[in-house]
Amino acid sequence: MGLDIRWPIGIIFSIYGVILLVYGAMADFAIFNEKSLGVNIDLWWGLAMLVFGLLMTAFAFRASRRTRS
Repeated sequence: MGLDIRWPIGIIFSIYGVILLVYGAMADFAIFNEKSLGVNIDLWWGLAMLVFGLLMTAFAFRASRRTRS
């Protein structure tokens, strides 16, 4: 039929999630303590985007296996 839209969405969100997660883990904690009440926004949103991307990729993989058999 064509490309399942969950593949590119999952891959893009996973890549962006990893980038944000690494940036949030490497950033200086004093910046977050001063600007965002001590919450490392980049770390948490990177984790959320990575989880969402992995879920979308897993759903696309599951759907592709279901249509082949």
